[in-house]
This record gives sequence, C-alpha cells and structure tokens, in this order.
Amino acid sequence: MANQTYGWGRKGETWQFIGALEALGGESWFRLGDLDLALHVRRRELLAAGAGLAEATRQIADAFGIPNTIWPMSDDPVRTVVHTVEDGELPFQHYFVRERCAPAVSGFEFRGLEQARPNPEFLQALTDCAGVIICPSNPFVSVDPILNLPGVRAALAQCSAPIVAVSPIVSGLAIKGPAAKMMSELGVPNTAAAVAAHYDGLISGFVLDAEDVDLATSVAVPTLATPSVMRTIDDKRALASAVLDFVKQLAN
Repeated sequence: MANQTYGWGRKGETWQFIGALEALGGESWFRLGDLDLALHVRRRELLAAGAGLAEATRQIADAFGIPNTIWPMSDDPVRTVVHTVEDGELPFQHYFVRERCAPAVSGFEFRGLEQARPNPEFLQALTDCAGVIICPSNPFVSVDPILNLPGVRAALAQCSAPIVAVSPIVSGLAIKGPAAKMMSELGVPNTAAAVAAHYDGLISGFVLDAEDVDLATSVAVPTLATPSVMRTIDDKRALASAVLDFVKQLAN
C-alpha cells in the first residue's frame, strides 16, 4: 500500500480534501491525502471512544492485515518541539513539513515525556526478546524520545539479548531526512561513528554501510559493514537478514 515513488504516503493517494480546504482559504501546507485522512479519522474515533493508542493501533493494523504486533512507546501524549536559532521554538510538524527543515537547530524538547508511562507490553518485549534493533532513524528526534521515556533505559539495561543500532548516516549524508544537517548544526560530526557514540553504553553492536567500513575501528562495539541503502524491497530484505544474522552472531 506504500507509495514507492515518494517513499511516504499511500499508493493511489488523492488530494481532494486538502485541495478543497486550500480553495476555502485554509492551511494546506501539511499535505495529508484523502486515504491518510481516513486513517486519522478512524484513529481519532477509537481514541474518543476510550481506546488507548496501543489498542487503536492494534485495530488499525488488523484492518490492514498486518500480522506483526506494533506497540507505540506510550499511550500518553509526548510532543516534539524543535529549538531553532532563527525562529525559536517550533512544533516538529512546522519545522519538518512547513519549514522543510530549513531553520538551524539548537536542541530538542519532548514535552510530556517525564510524565508519560511506557506501554507495559513494549517494556516486557525489551526484557524478553532475542534481540533489540534500533532502526536507521534520526537518533535525535525519532529514537531519543523512546530511549528517554521513563523506564526504557532501565529495561534495556536488564536485557540480556544483543542491542544493535543501524546507522542512518552513509558517507556523511542522511539517506532520508535532516539527521546529518542536525548533527552539523549541533556541532556533532555527521558520521556513522558519531551515531554509534550517541548510543554509547547502550548498544552491543553497530551496523554501518559498506562505504563507511573504514570507520569501524572508531566504534567501541563490534560492527557489521554491509550495504544499507534500501532502494528496493530486495534491498530491505537483504539488510534485515544481515542485521538478524549479526544479532544471532553477537548472542553466541
């Protein structure tokens, strides 16, 4: 169902709602398509009826025929605020979509994080699994909110299985999104080794792209250098297989 052309959104998406809203003088910078909007309306219905986010996610996944279990980190709201040099505080959607990540960043805030409670099934999964894989997402705004949720680092510290992170940086560039730009603006080297250092004390293995194999000696944990740029379904399967094999190797 995914749009393989854009890498985001739904295949066969239409834009009549947002087009009509724009014609009426409404804000249209957040380009949610009609199919996406239907999903959001359904989730809102479930939440308004008393379901938590985990239960709403389960019902939506079932409707899509997804057999895998998906746990949000928490049923409680946590909002990402980007602190920028030029424009002060920006809600993440404004920074990422409306401003297209143009403002220089000086830091990030996750409002509600200290009061949020982790999903119990999510915590249990961290302590009862064969391995934990931190996917190649932005370490600052995608992964850190999860890692800094109360109880998560403690659960990972008790996890006896390998914890492996996959670098989102290849040859100094982010394959997708503003991670490399953010690193430069925060004074962090935009390298795979710097991503590994960001997870220092947490991970037991690190996956970097084959192009960055020379950085392996700069990483404090065992590494796997393998092609990690996912352009096709076969690329995704190959990377997943390589990472799982690496997890098994570390477990032995």
